[in-house]
Amino acid sequence: MSTISSESTEAETTTALSLYDEYAWREMVYHVTPETAEALATEKVTAYIGFDPTAASLHVGSLLPIMALARLQRFGHTPIALVGGGTGLIGDPSGKSKERPLLTREKMEENLAGIEGQLRRFLDFETAANPARMVNNLEWLGSISLLDFLRDVGKYFTVNYMLSKESVKRRIESEDGISYTEFTYMLLQAYDYLVLHDRYGCTLQMGGSDQWGNILAGADLIRRMRSEKAHGLVFPLVTNAAGTKFGKTESGTVWLDPGLTSPYRFYQFWLNTDDRDVVRYLKFFTWLTRPEIEELAAVTEAAPERREAQRRLAREVTRMVHGEAELARAEQASEVLFGGAMDALSPADILDIFEDVPSAELSRARFEGEGIGVIDLLVESGATASKGEARRLVRSGGAYVNNRRVADERARITLEDTIEGKAVVVRKGRKNYRLVLIR
Repeated sequence: MSTISSESTEAETTTALSLYDEYAWREMVYHVTPETAEALATEKVTAYIGFDPTAASLHVGSLLPIMALARLQRFGHTPIALVGGGTGLIGDPSGKSKERPLLTREKMEENLAGIEGQLRRFLDFETAANPARMVNNLEWLGSISLLDFLRDVGKYFTVNYMLSKESVKRRIESEDGISYTEFTYMLLQAYDYLVLHDRYGCTLQMGGSDQWGNILAGADLIRRMRSEKAHGLVFPLVTNAAGTKFGKTESGTVWLDPGLTSPYRFYQFWLNTDDRDVVRYLKFFTWLTRPEIEELAAVTEAAPERREAQRRLAREVTRMVHGEAELARAEQASEVLFGGAMDALSPADILDIFEDVPSAELSRARFEGEGIGVIDLLVESGATASKGEARRLVRSGGAYVNNRRVADERARITLEDTIEGKAVVVRKGRKNYRLVLIR
């Protein structure tokens, strides 16, 4: 069952808009084949999107296609999540400047398991009247012979047709060129569409705008081999206001797996969204209704310093991906930097929050028994340069240990005052933090 929830009271489906209308007002339509809008308004459509299994986790760049499938299901259509266990062994040249390393079958299986668990947070695979499917194209690509593939599929594509596709042209013009392995990817993806059409009645393939050529190839193959219509719809590639790729930070990729990107870091990623991007991201990545988003847009325009839209965006997406409990922990962790309580936070949470803060190490013995004097702690943590400065800081009310003010310069900090005997956070004034690691 999908675990998506929202503070919004939006109904699961709507009769006022077709799915295409929904995609359109959310600015999710970049290119679309003729008659797609009509099909989504008048038919129950089965549609698929492919997901790249080259890592054990999806990342935030995958959220737009995931949400597209989830919206499709809520509108009564049937979603298929195709994981490329077969094509992932080859590599898609679309949007890539050079060939990616090929994965082993064992690594591919490991990645597929992780991706399936993440998709289940968004798609209902069991209880819905229109349950989602997850399929692996290795099932058919792994068993078809090269001769059969060339005879049954390859004959429908000319080299001129394949060379005309933008993703292929870019790679041919690059220094590294394109291998024959990747050159065949278009045919393999077209064959996927044909197989899903034959097995499940799939008549719509969706994806990022870099997939447009591959999607048209699949629709064309269905028309040629089955004399039936097939549709395509692609979303814009998401960038930020600075023009850089969405989902990348100075620390690297923002993953959906909490073991790779903590819920706190995940929450912070959305909270730090630029004012110029936040309304578009609310449309892309949340279930909020148009009136709710328009209200947040108005607040952002009138009082951007309040950052209400960013907080709502961070709450909605973190809840969807990590659940209510982890959202609460992420919000609590976010308040710590502004003097919030550290109760219930683990050492791992503290290390995550204060990853970029200057740190010092002290032995566990310093905190045992009567503990270490607060004046010594302030000096040895680097919060103050001398004991005299430390005393003046305490007397002025500007010394904090784990965000609790220390008013007595004779106070001692014991293991009971630490965070599970692993760390202490020292603060000078409002924002000058030092992290003390206990070894």
